[in-house]
Amino acid sequence: MMRTAAINRRNFVKAAGIGFLAGLTPRSLMALERADAVYASGIRAANGSFAVATVTERGEIIDQVALPARAHGMAFSAVTGRTVAFARRPGTYAMIFDPRNKGEPIVISSREDRHFYGHGAFSPDGRLLYASENDFDGNRGMIGLYDATDRFTRIGEFETYGIGPHDMTVSDDGRLLIVANGGIETHPDFGRTKLNLGEMQPSLALIDAATGALVEKHVLSAEWAELSTRHVDLDDKGRIWFACQYEGHRKDLPPLVGHFAKGEDLSFIDLPEQTTRRLANYVGAIAVNRSEGIVGITSPKGGASVTLDARTGKVLAETSVPDAAGIAPAKSGFAVSSYDGDFLSTRSDVAWDQHIVRI
Repeated sequence: MMRTAAINRRNFVKAAGIGFLAGLTPRSLMALERADAVYASGIRAANGSFAVATVTERGEIIDQVALPARAHGMAFSAVTGRTVAFARRPGTYAMIFDPRNKGEPIVISSREDRHFYGHGAFSPDGRLLYASENDFDGNRGMIGLYDATDRFTRIGEFETYGIGPHDMTVSDDGRLLIVANGGIETHPDFGRTKLNLGEMQPSLALIDAATGALVEKHVLSAEWAELSTRHVDLDDKGRIWFACQYEGHRKDLPPLVGHFAKGEDLSFIDLPEQTTRRLANYVGAIAVNRSEGIVGITSPKGGASVTLDARTGKVLAETSVPDAAGIAPAKSGFAVSSYDGDFLSTRSDVAWDQHIVRI
């Protein structure tokens, strides 16, 4: 899950301007006027089309921007107001747009020998976009570098020092790229088929954002070689929280959430057995609420949302959320969505996709 600096509704409205507000329905305008926060998430509409929806903290949809295909992860730049929707892996598009003024979106495509892996992040100054990508013939993870000042022209790439990179983020000072190398080999010729489940190589890598040099790489032990590292977020102390999905035997009870900081070994959270069972060996998204010092995770397979104390790792709350999808920090706790149309207290006639970003 990408971390972003959030802006409040007042700033969103101010940046959107009269033209954007005039285009909203009276219902959407009223919802926006009552909102304290605004989020964006991919959706599948009832007619099967795909879009990104902007939505209030109560789950009321404000606006939609059409997408060429299903999206997955999102990224937002608080500096420029731009939002990115990355195609679901192994997708080949990413669409950049400004949800506040609905200017013409920019759609970029991956190189012919790459595909996007569903996630990315802006540099803190908003000038660069980083995207997790797959060099599928070389079977290595890459980070594509895109110039946000020049219509997102691809200007280079760095290795992720692993295979199957998924989520990634950037340290607050912009110096480190943090990548979850899930360790799973895929190739577009075989769709989403996992090609190396007997020889997975999951890891977490810290990469110098200026040079692309490897700073640290944490390889999971042989005991947990089938534990795919998938999503990451940062807490207020710069600690990296990561969430995993297990490809081993369904009766195993692997650790699914952990954290580390630069210069430290990985530490897994020792969740209660009943919580681990409830998560069904699959954490689909993770988010940190920095102001409250809590970490939230969701499991669509387990139909659950779990809140942890970021200081102790203790489970603070478990909630049943059938088809749980995205999670993002809210004013209090977390905003949680579902594939079944729920977004906090509101149900809409859409399927929310797996990730939410607060904008």
